[in-house]
Amino acid sequence: MKRSLVIFYLLLALCCSSLVQQPTRVLAQGAASTPATSPTLNLAGLRERVTVRKDERGIPYIEAKNEADLYFAQGYVTASDRLWQMDLYRRSMRGELAEIFGSAVLEEDKRHRIYGFAKISEANAASTSGPVRAALEAYTRGVNAFIESLDQKSLPPEFQIIGYKPRAWTVADSLVIGKLLAEALSTTWPTDVMRAALASLPPEKRNMLLPETSPLDVPIVGSDGPGTDRPARKASSRPTPAPLRLSEAEMKATLIETALIQETTARTLARAGVYMEDRAMSNNWVVSGKRTATGKPLLANDPHLQASAPSIWYMTHLSAPGLRVAGVTVPGAPGIILGHNEHIAWGATNLGPDVQDLYLEKFDPNNPRSYMTPTGWREVEVRHEEIKVRKSFTETATAVTPLDVSVTRHGPIILEKGGARYALRWTALEAQNVEFMAFYDINHARDWDEFRAALKNYRGPTQNFVYADTGGHIGYYGAGNIPIRKSGDGSIPYDGSTDEGEWTGFIPFDKLPHLYDPPKGFIMTANQRVVGRDYPYFLTHEWSPPYRARRIQDLLQAKQKLTVEDFRSIQSDTYSYAAENFVRATVEIARQTPPASVDEKWRDAVRMLEKWDRHVETDSHEAPLAVLMRDAFRRRVIVAGLGADMAKEYGFNSFTGAFTDRVLMERPPAWLPKEFKNYAELLRACYEDARALMTKNIGADETEWTWGRYQKFNFRHPLASVPFIGQPFLIAPLPQNGSNSSINVGQNVSMRFIADTSNWDNTRHGITLGESGDPNSPHWKDQLADWRAANPRVFPFNDTAINAAKKETITLMPATK
Repeated sequence: MKRSLVIFYLLLALCCSSLVQQPTRVLAQGAASTPATSPTLNLAGLRERVTVRKDERGIPYIEAKNEADLYFAQGYVTASDRLWQMDLYRRSMRGELAEIFGSAVLEEDKRHRIYGFAKISEANAASTSGPVRAALEAYTRGVNAFIESLDQKSLPPEFQIIGYKPRAWTVADSLVIGKLLAEALSTTWPTDVMRAALASLPPEKRNMLLPETSPLDVPIVGSDGPGTDRPARKASSRPTPAPLRLSEAEMKATLIETALIQETTARTLARAGVYMEDRAMSNNWVVSGKRTATGKPLLANDPHLQASAPSIWYMTHLSAPGLRVAGVTVPGAPGIILGHNEHIAWGATNLGPDVQDLYLEKFDPNNPRSYMTPTGWREVEVRHEEIKVRKSFTETATAVTPLDVSVTRHGPIILEKGGARYALRWTALEAQNVEFMAFYDINHARDWDEFRAALKNYRGPTQNFVYADTGGHIGYYGAGNIPIRKSGDGSIPYDGSTDEGEWTGFIPFDKLPHLYDPPKGFIMTANQRVVGRDYPYFLTHEWSPPYRARRIQDLLQAKQKLTVEDFRSIQSDTYSYAAENFVRATVEIARQTPPASVDEKWRDAVRMLEKWDRHVETDSHEAPLAVLMRDAFRRRVIVAGLGADMAKEYGFNSFTGAFTDRVLMERPPAWLPKEFKNYAELLRACYEDARALMTKNIGADETEWTWGRYQKFNFRHPLASVPFIGQPFLIAPLPQNGSNSSINVGQNVSMRFIADTSNWDNTRHGITLGESGDPNSPHWKDQLADWRAANPRVFPFNDTAINAAKKETITLMPATK
């Protein structure tokens, strides 16, 4: 096997340079390498002429005389830049990766076949109608027109390297890509397993591990004032069911299997560029005209997803009679997902409610297909799947691996270990949950009422949408389907044989969290707890730490009249409240330590941290020390509280920063490792842990111990790590600014957007690398420098500005018969 791989890589190395040096196709050409041109392409399927103008970043400004041609051209142009990425996305969610990558990804395919995303998307495609259906069909025709224009030599390099051709695009392919975001942004069931395993802990220890509030919380809807109650207590009219009791061995096996499934999921999402721990982190905020220099609202958004090559986002400007809209979309999806039109701007962050429930189903030991329900035994539905698996890297022949998926009344069996079989209910598996459908109406919305009406049909992962319009209004809506349970809150698995965990409906749209023109003049979300304890419905126990939200609020309040440049400065901010909490506690504890017990090196480290401004910058020596000490502290106290084996099984990242902050503040004896007399000794040991890790990762020279040397930007293409053939796709690591607890989270900022409603031509927008997925294109990474500087460029909107920025014009004409 090794010999055949070596031969394969050598053969590819011989032809690799020719593959990536192929002349770039007309639509993927860049103005940076070609003179201004005006080519004309004749395409079957167009009704009338379409004009595609491109600027120096290769961003397409598509103008058509009707929407059918507009979306046709969008599909054609997007595929010209990102076809292989689009194919990767649909294969990932359909469970068809093994057909091109072989058995190494078979478990990933099995996971997505179990979910049944392909079947759901095909059913939704068949039932979708009206203007949305027309847009999807036109987009599909455009993608296929591009695919049909390709021959073996003009295929994108990945197809040539891997050795296959893309099949025709379908409407269902566009819909199934929506499941990619659903999986990345709403997977919560592993936490249910963890909570069930923690049920045996004393309540005070469990509550310490899983805090739901923080002193830094900034809810934007409702109140935490006196007399309010926790949302979980209002989740249903019946008490929470007792935790299911499994033996210690059964629970350990379940935890291990859950961790393996999580690893499989992470590989798929990371390859696609959408993986983030804690179901992704993002920032958005909007400020009314009374708080801006222009007297009109400003809106900002920077979604956070794992850095990838190419970017998950694709910038586009679309224009047709009755529609002018610009922003970003996911390649494969028509229209604009985040951006603005002539009247409104919008952005989104993940709200992250609990929309997945597990059910421990009771199967008949004499009939493995029969499971218990409140009305008696019922046969599972068995879905037969056949997965094509590539036999070897040197040939494209495939073998078939069969898979039988058992589906209960609650959903598919997704976790099976030691006789325990868990079914999953998830909003993403519900019929008619089409993630992208609402964006067609959002793109056309002209005011708050039309925006709300569009969101009423939004069925994707629940988002914090912020809104601004040219009339001076701002707003917020937490939109998406959030289940109401018959009993309990779904935070631990239910007994599937009862009806206790049934979903009785979803939170009514009018009762979802929302705001319109709040008196304080601004709204900000950053995955923090957005509702006060008086909110009457259960959303989740798992909120992201409020560090970024608190910092955004501080900066918005610091200046009365804000500008686009102020917004850009906020997006680039690297101050860390997590570091502030840790350093403040460390200095306080160190000062309480008797001088004789402290060596001078430790004293110097404490002084250095005390003087630090808490900004996690590339050249900071304090940042890696503080971050690594804090990580070591969390690991040591979790091991002390749970035991080494249990801590490893749960995963240290399962417990949020609020837990670490609380232990540092309260310093409970129960969480102090037995080998230390006090927390001062523990922190001193964490200092040594941090030094050892920096020595290992950076080297012994302490002058080199900076944040930028420890933490780097890494943009990974799925083929970049493959010997020989991966070189063209490789982007060298770069020193990072920011951390996961600062507004600028560094490499995981997937795009930056600042909308100026007073002048749309002053709107800023940029993605991580560039518009093209081809490493031979000048637009492969031409936005990288601006992105690193947190300086998104102006994104022209009106014709005069677009023509001034234009570097190339391409005319698409109906093919003559």
